[in-house]
Amino acid sequence: MAKRTAFLIALVLATGVFQTRASLADQVSVRYAEGLVHGFVAVRTLDGKTLGIGDSTQVAEGDHITSRLRIKFKDGSVDEETTVFSQHDKFQVDQYHIVQKGPAFKNPLDATIDASTGQITGHYSENHGEEKSLNEHLEMASDLANGMVPTLLKNLPESGAPAVVSMVAFTPKPRLVKLAITPQGDDAVSIGGVRRKAMHFVVKVELGSIAGVVAPLIGKQPPDFNIWILGGEAPVFLRSEGPMYAGGPIWRIEFIGPTWPAASRAKPSKHP
Repeated sequence: MAKRTAFLIALVLATGVFQTRASLADQVSVRYAEGLVHGFVAVRTLDGKTLGIGDSTQVAEGDHITSRLRIKFKDGSVDEETTVFSQHDKFQVDQYHIVQKGPAFKNPLDATIDASTGQITGHYSENHGEEKSLNEHLEMASDLANGMVPTLLKNLPESGAPAVVSMVAFTPKPRLVKLAITPQGDDAVSIGGVRRKAMHFVVKVELGSIAGVVAPLIGKQPPDFNIWILGGEAPVFLRSEGPMYAGGPIWRIEFIGPTWPAASRAKPSKHP
């Protein structure tokens, strides 16, 4: 899943927090290759109110994956993230596109990142006002994580050591920041009434030397993201909690399953 999370999402974001981190700020090795996926997600407040429902899909073509998360909110807002990445030995983002529009988002945004050139194009609005164009260049690192943080978490080494990756954060102008990932151990979760354990990660945005520039735009230090992954032979994203845009409220994104109306249940077949 791409996950936003969308802050996840766009969330979806220097150095020196741990002495060991400098060597870990690198591309994540592929331990579990991604493939064909279609799942369903809900965006909710922390008290359980459902704000929107969406589809999470992945399509593979050789070592390249196109991952898309599209969420439609009840108020008509839309959040859509598309990430194209390669998974030959290590994960690497090739292109990332994000669209956020509607009353759920303070600053409507439509932006594309070409990771190979560092070029960022698109447009955004400041406080639902005048639209401004994006045409900027940033020096992209090979560990860029936009649109694929949950995928990277599934593939981190089992040692449980902290890791650091890069991300372009839109504030609403693009800024290159670091995401510090720290495992928190296992949390209990129930799946169909069966008790399981989910790996809990805290993802902290490290502003580094640009803190004085970014903090006034997004309200001091951004809150941490919490993400849960079910481990095992086929790790899977379960839930994330964090803002979907700079300065936004903390929302929960989690996978959901279909429900069937009673009238649609299969009727017993009649035998002659």
